Amino acid sequence: MAVSSLSLSLASITLSNRVPHSTSTPRPIAFCSQNIITCSRETSYDEERNCKRRALLLGLGALTWGLTPPGSLLAEEIPKGYEAFVDLSDGYTYYYPSDWREFDFRGHDSAFKDRYLQLQNVRVKFLPTDKTDIHDLGPMEEVVPNLVKRVLSTPTQIANIFNMQERTTDGKNYCTFEYTLTSPNFSRAAFATIAIGNGRYYTLIVGANERRWRRVRNKLKVVADSFRVLDI
Repeated sequence: MAVSSLSLSLASITLSNRVPHSTSTPRPIAFCSQNIITCSRETSYDEERNCKRRALLLGLGALTWGLTPPGSLLAEEIPKGYEAFVDLSDGYTYYYPSDWREFDFRGHDSAFKDRYLQLQNVRVKFLPTDKTDIHDLGPMEEVVPNLVKRVLSTPTQIANIFNMQERTTDGKNYCTFEYTLTSPNFSRAAFATIAIGNGRYYTLIVGANERRWRRVRNKLKVVADSFRVLDI
């Protein structure tokens, strides 16, 4: 992947506040836009969970606190209209539209959605695996259909798969594919990107209502192509 000049700003990079920190350096205060967010022992379970999952919006100066992601990540310019979510604890990163908001998606590690169209969203989950590469799962022509039909869809949905692409970034292999799920009353289109690293099988899905797909397809493809596994 081509590397361009460093471009970071206060609203352009989001780091998960589960990042390990050194006991010899101060831990940064978590903040999001105008609101300072802190956690205390009196916080309820749900509040504490949300607090821990809340993203840190950091400028370049905060990186001097020992939270520096891999050099290749910082050397890449973030596209206009997007922000970068970086989870150094769980080992992955991706871009999402800057006007989207973080939310809890059951069974997923992170998720962002359009503030008005909730079905227009991105989410990431991972499962433990003893595989070291997606090709260890088998040929992608077999792996992807099995994933879509057995995991990503329900028995009442008709699945169609399009435009399967593979890429290699920083020595790791990724497969991104487009698919639709059609049921009697609803249709959804999405991109999914799969990768393996850190003993985990990662899946990113970004999609929308199929009626809006032509308008947002290229925008969401940027999200799917940006997914990257970080060594932890």
